[in-house]
Amino acid sequence: MLKRFSLFSVLILFLSLCSTAQRIVYSEADNDDSRRMRFEVIGKVDGNFLVYKNNKNRNYIAAYNNDMEQVAKEELDYISPDRLINIDFYPYTDFTYVVYQYEKKRVVYCEAVKVDGMGKKISDIIPLDTTHIGFGGNNKIYTTVSNEDKSKLMVFKINTKNKERYVLTTLLFDKSLALLKRSRMEIPMEEYKDNLDEFHLDNDGDMAFTKFKRANNETLQESWLIYKPALSDSALIVNVQPDKIFLDELHIKVDNANKRFFVTSFYYNKKRGDVEGFYFYVWDKATRQPVLQNTVALNEELRREAKGGNTNVKSAFNDYFIRNIIVKRDGGFVINTESYYTISRGTPWNRWNYLYGSPLSMYDYYSLYSPYRSLYWRRDPFYTSRNNVRYNADNITVLSFDKTGKLEWSNVIHKEQFDDESDDRISYQTVNTGGQIHYLFNLDEKRALLLNDFTLSPDGQIAHNPTLKNLDRGYEFMPKYGKQVSSTQMIIPCYYRNSICFAKVEFNQ
Repeated sequence: MLKRFSLFSVLILFLSLCSTAQRIVYSEADNDDSRRMRFEVIGKVDGNFLVYKNNKNRNYIAAYNNDMEQVAKEELDYISPDRLINIDFYPYTDFTYVVYQYEKKRVVYCEAVKVDGMGKKISDIIPLDTTHIGFGGNNKIYTTVSNEDKSKLMVFKINTKNKERYVLTTLLFDKSLALLKRSRMEIPMEEYKDNLDEFHLDNDGDMAFTKFKRANNETLQESWLIYKPALSDSALIVNVQPDKIFLDELHIKVDNANKRFFVTSFYYNKKRGDVEGFYFYVWDKATRQPVLQNTVALNEELRREAKGGNTNVKSAFNDYFIRNIIVKRDGGFVINTESYYTISRGTPWNRWNYLYGSPLSMYDYYSLYSPYRSLYWRRDPFYTSRNNVRYNADNITVLSFDKTGKLEWSNVIHKEQFDDESDDRISYQTVNTGGQIHYLFNLDEKRALLLNDFTLSPDGQIAHNPTLKNLDRGYEFMPKYGKQVSSTQMIIPCYYRNSICFAKVEFNQ
């Protein structure tokens, strides 16, 4: 009787462990999907997972079912491949907007079309805007942003012909792409010093972005938050530059629950000094006033844990970058940072040389993104490492602050990653399943890259989960290009031999 009970208990435990294990399902590698293919995971639409593919200058949307079987592959024949400049996707539950721009006879067109869960066009082409351009100029005119609840979409462009006064034109659309407001405003600029960056849209349709002054790849000399209400033709410029300290780079996070904008940056006590800690500035829309403005220094214990090894503790965060910000409903926030750097023969690592190599004086901040910036990963499959460059991505340091900016807890996920070919397989991606946050990244185990899953609990505890079920050593994941497509699912692109395929990873809440 006791023996039977013991066997029954073991069986129940085994079944319980199996039911809680994370699961991976792979797609078949398409012969046309080479390693140089451009791709983007779009999202989950009508129960299918949509992926954009660009092969040999032809554009497709592939649809995969729940078993990751390709059930459709629609060519975007309404987009001229030799004229396409840029393409973006905005998925909803039962359809996706494809927003694209192309050039024809010195005119740039911005258009949209609606596609279904099979990638098939289900609407007429929707003209959004056109712009006449001159010879020799940048033809990527438009940038699109959407808000958190997907109720609004904004298309904007910036005319930089007058270097002392940029002209910002915004077009705000609702979910049906009906035009709500077209605005035009001027932004005073100082040539070669002033830059624009970090464009965001909140759930009210209000726009916020940063303007900052930086000369000779130095720390910020001046910085502003620019706030444009949805139905206004003017903007409010808010000075967010602190006294007596120097800022690194500004990051904005929209706090829709509290109708605020959260601005943060690493700070220094002197130019080109060591990273001292975080600077916080929280601006309230209702009062048009800051509700928080302070600094938090990083203590020696955290620095030692974040860097690891016998290194200079003071410089522990000099190769860290802010990756993403999570705003809590009570006004607190969690910041994810990552150690990310390159090593080149004959050229030592220098944060200032790499982070600010291309001043963001143009609105086209996506295409100018350095690999050290993190709000958006856009893969260039035709870039190959030069001059014996090694890409490194090490520890992740997570910090939680309350609504007053006081540090509640911190923790470090230890990892060491490097690659000599590109940075496709390093860094990480997060999945928020409600009760915890998953951190997915590759680690070298017995000369094979294996996908690892760490979880963060609300109280800051880190757990290393068991090996994911169905993890196959023949697949090399590119987690940073992955996308969360539901509360418990994520699609991650993979290298498989000489092709690219896609894997669905399922989590438990």
